Amino acid sequence: MVRQESHNLPDAGTLTAMSEMYGPHGAAGDRRRLFDFIALTARLRDIERANNATPERKESVAEHSWHLAMVSWILHGEFDREAGQRLDLTKMLKLCLMHDLVEMDAVERGAGGGEPARFASLPAPLGTELLALWREYEEGRTPEACLVRGVDRLNPTLMRCLTGQGWGDMATDSHAPVDAEALDGLHLPRVAVSETLCALYEEIRNASVEGGLLPP
Repeated sequence: MVRQESHNLPDAGTLTAMSEMYGPHGAAGDRRRLFDFIALTARLRDIERANNATPERKESVAEHSWHLAMVSWILHGEFDREAGQRLDLTKMLKLCLMHDLVEMDAVERGAGGGEPARFASLPAPLGTELLALWREYEEGRTPEACLVRGVDRLNPTLMRCLTGQGWGDMATDSHAPVDAEALDGLHLPRVAVSETLCALYEEIRNASVEGGLLPP
């Protein structure tokens, strides 16, 4: 006969604590939600944008977000100089990487809009931070957010120039082809936050006109 040692059996209090630790709202549950979110963010590789990544294929949202972060990092010193203060590069990189995470919900539901409930369901402090960053980006209420919004608007123009795609697939609200003036109206309000972004935009626009990709 096997003897059972009563002191090896968990009491009711211990069982409750284990349930809280490993249940859906405990540490293991939080870890599961983080792992699921990591897997979900990987799907940004599958969501295509309107502009090209190479002459042969479209750019993915993941590629776009990565390049925004790279451009913001490269130009960070110029942004600091223009602002006359040290900007938060870490925040800017986070804004770049998270600003289009809502595209996953748009694909799943067929439409975007509204605050991303997915962020609020993540464990703290990540969920709280993501939601705060999303609001900051959407409202453009900090220098970092305004600069990232400017880089975001500039980036597809750069890719359409680099890949030779041009703007033939786009039209203005009046259904007229996109020309240099229309492109200015679309991009200058966002890129004007930085003289560096304005200068880079002008180089891209002029190169596109000279290369026959954009009507003057």
